Amino acid sequence: MTALREIKKRIGSVAGTRKTTSAMKMVSSVKLHKAESALSNMRPYEEALHRMMESVLTEDDTGTLSRERPVKNVAVIAFSSDSALCGAFNSNIIRALQKTVEEYRRSLSTDHIFIYTIGKKVCDAAGKAGLTVTGNFENLAGKTDYHTVAGLAGSLVAQFERGEIDRADILYHRFKSAGSQEPISETVLPVRLPRKENPDSQLKIFEPSRKEILRAIIPKSIKLQLYTALLDSNASEHAARMIAMQAATDNADDLVAELTVEYNKSRQQAITNELLDLAGGNRG
Repeated sequence: MTALREIKKRIGSVAGTRKTTSAMKMVSSVKLHKAESALSNMRPYEEALHRMMESVLTEDDTGTLSRERPVKNVAVIAFSSDSALCGAFNSNIIRALQKTVEEYRRSLSTDHIFIYTIGKKVCDAAGKAGLTVTGNFENLAGKTDYHTVAGLAGSLVAQFERGEIDRADILYHRFKSAGSQEPISETVLPVRLPRKENPDSQLKIFEPSRKEILRAIIPKSIKLQLYTALLDSNASEHAARMIAMQAATDNADDLVAELTVEYNKSRQQAITNELLDLAGGNRG
């Protein structure tokens, strides 16, 4: 009977866990829908800004923010989540950060690599790996605040213009669908300007001047690139957690089914033993 009680207790425990994972999956599904909407609403603006840059560019446009130079100082911005239970979402970014830092260490010392983390998980992992975090934005992963991201982008632009950094990379998950999130690395600075597909489409008259337009548009594109990365990361986090919680719920269902079969077999065996004992007693 003790074994039966233990099995029944375990079934109740797994069933309780299943309720929790199922609820978390539903919550993540709702958050994912909102994150997808925010991301899809940003795409038209991103495409319009890209077309605007294309229309005013010429082959001679090599401004300060787009000029390549030897890398002596680099900034790496990694996007993760503040909480766990989202599968390999955080571990992918942590591995990407470690790999990126290792690659830069081949030519740079550690104090010339400036790490910015968005999300508690990657910040904690960087600390455990002995990496110095220049700036951490712990509560930004879930809030997707544009002004904070724009402030970070503005700081990176100012550092680049002053020569304090020569390159800035971002590490994040690009959201493709609820079942597909791709960890990628992109260079934010120097800016890689788009090339015109149709040179004849270039505007000839500008007000204000073309240089002034580019001087305003390029920093905006950097801010937008970081903000879009944040939206991508946020949507990817909810998708990864939804999938992880669905897998956990399915596993709980399978385990409950197995334990139920085991419980029924043990219970049947216990009843059979009691009947045998009774039969043996009557013969005695």
